[in-house]
Amino acid sequence: MKRRQVIIAGASLLAAPAVVRAQGKYPTERPIKLVVPFAAAGPTDIIGRKVAEKMTALLGQTVIVENKAGAAGSIGAADVARAEPDGHTILCSISTTYVMNRVMMKNPGYDMDKDLTLVSVIPGAGLPLCASLASGVKTLDDFVAFARKKGQVNFGTYSAGSSPHMTINELNKQYGLKIEPIHYRGEAPMWTGLLDGTLDAAMGSYTAAQTVLQGDKAVVFAVHSKKVDAIPDIKTLPEQGATSKFFTISGFTGWALPKAVPQPIVDRLAELCVAANSDPKVKEVLATFVLEPALGFKESNALYQRELPTWIESAQALGLEPV
Repeated sequence: MKRRQVIIAGASLLAAPAVVRAQGKYPTERPIKLVVPFAAAGPTDIIGRKVAEKMTALLGQTVIVENKAGAAGSIGAADVARAEPDGHTILCSISTTYVMNRVMMKNPGYDMDKDLTLVSVIPGAGLPLCASLASGVKTLDDFVAFARKKGQVNFGTYSAGSSPHMTINELNKQYGLKIEPIHYRGEAPMWTGLLDGTLDAAMGSYTAAQTVLQGDKAVVFAVHSKKVDAIPDIKTLPEQGATSKFFTISGFTGWALPKAVPQPIVDRLAELCVAANSDPKVKEVLATFVLEPALGFKESNALYQRELPTWIESAQALGLEPV
């Protein structure tokens, strides 16, 4: 190679993005940041931290969890979308962030299709619907009767556009109710709202709901889409007569990277996610949230594409306008 060609080639290498240079070694010595776009102590945070702990062991590299709560996960998602595409910034969030924000928000700050790559997902969670003991509710029929008698029921959600939010709207539509969604930044403060009497009901993960269930402040009267092993006698919404197609999907928790991250790094992280979620200690945590084993890259994106139309169809049928 001529001297001039060598100089040009060397200059091009030095000017190349870090992501290109990083392909030879991943991760580099720089810590990996796992962004959880919800409040600490909620289920997404608990799962994210447990997986981060296992990934640290697998990689021999520190994985730091950073909570960036707000706007149904869009603040944290936008942060990851803008990050350097070298695989050192990862998003850990739920279906709301990956699916519903495109319907619920005019400008969430990121475009899921253009700015992020879904790496791996953990499908399905049976989310219990809980009502205060004072309501006397034990079944969906009881809850409908209670809501009709009271006129307006305050029902907690862990964010606008979340599964609880959609559930409220679907129940209002089917039964002609006036349930009012009260949005919180994550599950922990939402369950506190039910505990202190601000809410009549709430919906979220079974494990996080223990703060009110074990304190004899609330009772589970239904489960969204999928039964929970710990409460096998509690029927799902469809089993109790709820007819919305939305109650046939269960959503997911998943990991994503900036779109420009090279596929070899995406594949490597997908393998790590599956491996981390296969660890016995991590599986214990997943079991408490009624989550299934993590899927690889191709399977995860197939599930995403399969559930996406139902989420969007449900929102559009209800006439929800982006904000």
